[in-house]
Amino acid sequence: MSHPFYARVLLPVCLLASTLAAPAADRQITADWNSVQGPTAQLFHECIGAGRANEGLRADWQRQLALCQGEIGFKQIRFHGLLSDDMGVYAEGRDGRPIHNWQYVDSLYDALLAQHIRPLVELSFMPSALASGSKKIFWWQANVTPPKSYPKWDALIHDLVAHWTERYGAEEVRHWNFEIWNEPNYPGFWGPRHPDQAQAEYFELYAHTAAAVKSVAPTYQVGGPSGAGPDWVPALLAFCAASNVPLDFVSYHGYGLGGGPSGLDADGNSYLYLSPDLLAPARNAYSQRAAIDASPFAGRPIHVTEWSTSYSPRDPVHDSYFSAPYILAQFKEIQTRVASFSYWVFTDIFEENGPAMTPFHGGFGLLTIGGIKKPAFYAYQFLNQLGPTELKNADPQSWVCRDTRGGAQILLWDLTHPTGGTIANHVYFRQPHPAPDKGTVTVHLTGVPAGKYELQRWHVGYHHNDPYTTYLEMASPGQLTRTQDQTLRDASRGEPEASEPLEIPASGELNAVLPIHENDVLLLKLVPQSN
Repeated sequence: MSHPFYARVLLPVCLLASTLAAPAADRQITADWNSVQGPTAQLFHECIGAGRANEGLRADWQRQLALCQGEIGFKQIRFHGLLSDDMGVYAEGRDGRPIHNWQYVDSLYDALLAQHIRPLVELSFMPSALASGSKKIFWWQANVTPPKSYPKWDALIHDLVAHWTERYGAEEVRHWNFEIWNEPNYPGFWGPRHPDQAQAEYFELYAHTAAAVKSVAPTYQVGGPSGAGPDWVPALLAFCAASNVPLDFVSYHGYGLGGGPSGLDADGNSYLYLSPDLLAPARNAYSQRAAIDASPFAGRPIHVTEWSTSYSPRDPVHDSYFSAPYILAQFKEIQTRVASFSYWVFTDIFEENGPAMTPFHGGFGLLTIGGIKKPAFYAYQFLNQLGPTELKNADPQSWVCRDTRGGAQILLWDLTHPTGGTIANHVYFRQPHPAPDKGTVTVHLTGVPAGKYELQRWHVGYHHNDPYTTYLEMASPGQLTRTQDQTLRDASRGEPEASEPLEIPASGELNAVLPIHENDVLLLKLVPQSN
């Protein structure tokens, strides 16, 4: 299917009105070339998530990261399991003597830095030989208990950070952020010796780990609590202040789920519901700013090291075209309020629940296991096409920008709650949903330098760069033939829907009138042409 889509460059209204009535519009986006808001926010570049360290040793994982780096360009990447058994970092001899091994870590970090992306170092989980207990999480059996010996843990962290300093140089490593553990306030990720002292035991781990990192270089950045939500932030601030423990940044997570009746679907997945507040991840992201600034750690940066619509890697909302405007809306709401806002994750090569059994399975990724671009991918790719100067614009669901080459970009979307929070994601998003008409948007840009341009337009929405709907219409095959695989790739080619020449007159006006449908994303680019 295709939606009618047209643009028109208007002569001065006083000359045009007598011969051609301007189309009626439900929504107006108005900006002036010379009315600058400021630099375009670049938060989307700062960080992206991935599943676990060992997955990063796979060739297909690295190819997909290279694709993201080429079309988006992330600065940092965060993942679990750097210290887990499958990375081989720790063993003990028969006499109990620790043995450290960095070969897998080196292979992974070398590959990351070669792709111009730094690690946001999550120091987790516990090597089995160093663990105080047997509690584990995930298909890949991550041990989540404290160390049996803090001197041995301290030495492991010190030696690893010292190794990185030797291998990559202190000037490089000082740009890294060292995050201590993952979601210790969630029982699945933390198995303290005394369950009623979970927070105190995490603070003990935090203090030891921070000291071990700082023992290599006091300027290295440490932080936490990496919480499932911000619940432990005030307590960590108080603990670090009272105990003189360093805290260079604060980190936590947030997802866009709300309430709804509990239950399981036919595959055993819990019913999950989108929050009625479609900006919940963004609001959570900056929710702790006042608490931080009221503490001795005022001004410390906030790193939101996980966020998405849903915290389940089997939630079909992640595959839906709805995810594209949802992502854009969070970044528009946040702008520059936090230091990083890391989408969880870039690829469906992600095995917390074990290898996924179908090509589209509700995985977190911007890309499927096979590298097919989901609508969520284009939210980031379109952000990367915005020029560095944002123009003033009162519309809350758009950016208007210009670049240094004399071009302009207009990125706009509709964000409408698809379920009202009353239908479970596993029910709603497993069916195709044609997008209702939302009227038109008129983009009115004034002050544009006169001359010849190309007006290009892209579209993400129902049946537009929407391979998941195509997959559903195939009856959701468990495995793909080559023909089916190509059909899905063709459904997400990311090419402009149209490109047409136009000439901006001396009046400097551009009017583009665009039909828009529910949860559409539209990108217009005004590209100057040489004479």
